Amino acid sequence: MTSARPGRQHAEADAEAAARAGAGNTKARYRRILRFASYHLAVTWFYELFLPRIGLHKIAERTRTRRMKKFARKFHVLAVDLGGLMIKVGQFMSSRLDVLPPEITAELEGLQDEVPPVPFPAIRALAERELGVRLGQAFTWVDEVPVAAASLGQAHRAQLTPIAAADSGLTHVMLKVQRPGIDTIVDVDLKALRKVGGWLSHVRLVYDRVDMPALVEEFAATSLEEIDYLHEAANSERFAADFVGDDRVDVPAIVWERTTRRVLTLQDVTAIKINDREALRAAGIDPAEVAPVFAAVMFDQLFTNGFFHADPHPGNIFVTPVARSDSSAGAGSDASPAAGTAGGLGAAGLADAAEGVDAAGARGWKLTFIDFGMMGEVPSNTRSGLRKLLIAAASRDGKGLVDAIRDVGVLLPTADTNELERAMTQLFARFGGMGFAELREVDPREFRDFAEQFGDVVRSLPFQLPENFLLIIRAMSLVSGVCSSLDPAFNLWDSVEPYAQRLIRDERGNVVQDLGRKALDAATLAVRLPGRLDGLVTRFEQGTLSVESPRLERRVARIERTARRIVSAVLFGGLLVAGAIVRADDAVFGTVLMCVSVLPLLHALFGGRSNRP
Repeated sequence: MTSARPGRQHAEADAEAAARAGAGNTKARYRRILRFASYHLAVTWFYELFLPRIGLHKIAERTRTRRMKKFARKFHVLAVDLGGLMIKVGQFMSSRLDVLPPEITAELEGLQDEVPPVPFPAIRALAERELGVRLGQAFTWVDEVPVAAASLGQAHRAQLTPIAAADSGLTHVMLKVQRPGIDTIVDVDLKALRKVGGWLSHVRLVYDRVDMPALVEEFAATSLEEIDYLHEAANSERFAADFVGDDRVDVPAIVWERTTRRVLTLQDVTAIKINDREALRAAGIDPAEVAPVFAAVMFDQLFTNGFFHADPHPGNIFVTPVARSDSSAGAGSDASPAAGTAGGLGAAGLADAAEGVDAAGARGWKLTFIDFGMMGEVPSNTRSGLRKLLIAAASRDGKGLVDAIRDVGVLLPTADTNELERAMTQLFARFGGMGFAELREVDPREFRDFAEQFGDVVRSLPFQLPENFLLIIRAMSLVSGVCSSLDPAFNLWDSVEPYAQRLIRDERGNVVQDLGRKALDAATLAVRLPGRLDGLVTRFEQGTLSVESPRLERRVARIERTARRIVSAVLFGGLLVAGAIVRADDAVFGTVLMCVSVLPLLHALFGGRSNRP
């Protein structure tokens, strides 16, 4: 045994070094990401901007599906090869069913699970260095085959030593260890993403609607938090506290004595993956009953608690069967936090917790959330806007929905929303209340007509993404996808409407406060009104009063650009013909005229691009 130890140590050191170098040279990694991004940005510019500008939009439309599939396949290869944050970017893209075409999302779905594991010797070396003891001293045994391998770390089943088990109340645990060298990889990937974000910030189509550098920084902050397991452990306990006594939700307990920034030890709560419909049915659980409960739990996080799981993909949520016969029995050594945290409550709290466990037993299952590295917080003002948005959506109120979008901060206060209100009213009138199955039966041409009708309206508005809104969109996209996979006939409206009715009842308690605020606003306006009217009359008398119509100004500007380009085209034709005629007698002057004709030609093709309103 002693003679074999140096060889084992060398093997572990070699494995760790290989793992650290697995992503390749950092400079080469950085250049590869930028080459990929620059190439596909150039291709997109050529097909989606240049060809339509010269009247070849049909070519762009005809090749779009093929180009999307090719891009998704190449990104899939890049992400799996490089790992790191590229996997996270791909996972986010795969969840954006509302924005990205299915050609992209379908190809990238596999990135949720398709990550090659790190050899165990490298994992062992990092874990022992972090914990300060050999794994054999910290655990009775550790399974060398990982249960799950993610982009930033991987998990192994383990069993605590008897002393540690007695202290923590747990025996079977999950050992989660970061990938060696992931800090360096994350730094390189963020540097590349910031560069790409800077490029996109100069594209008018992008910077008119989103602050790309700010978006990248939000992604960076989330990613850096995700590689800090102490932060994840604290998130887990905060999340568990939000659902104390709630029979629907369970959270694994943390073994703090075996947890560091790069190593996390927590209760093993492995159960049925939420989207495994066959396993759910085998356990006597109807998948169609799981969908509305999952949606309601996520609504509570977003609209009530303000602290939500931002990565609720199927790998992070289990459906845990609860035996009906002993659901109210005392917890064993591996008691779940939902039951175990009741110890610090009073008599009423204990009664509520017991009632919650009984309810879980009556249902026969509960939802167990894991992986709290990516969490989001909803500020109170944004949460209020989201509540209004949900109420407006449930009541099919187009104007109320637009007002709520403005309150959330997605629309700038200066935005003219009359057209958007009309568009949303028509949208609700046609598609409001439809479930996923019903929407699949709608003629695709009808969707296309609506998209063309509302596309110009949406693109003309100054959108922005408030803080954490990217995570909110991601969470809701994943919820919709999971629920529809559990029940193809799932109708989100059926879950939204009762929740919205509850919110309406809650909001009634704030009616007096709302009336007080409105009265104060009205009084402030009344005080300021005489001064504003006086200023308006003065400007009218001085002849400096002007009236602006943004839509009219845009149309006039478009007509002016078109006229200038027509003049340039005529000038090009005149110079070209004149050069060809003159060239017969004066070759030099004729050639000069023909060369100069290129200038008005370029203006005719690209004129007004940078000043387009």
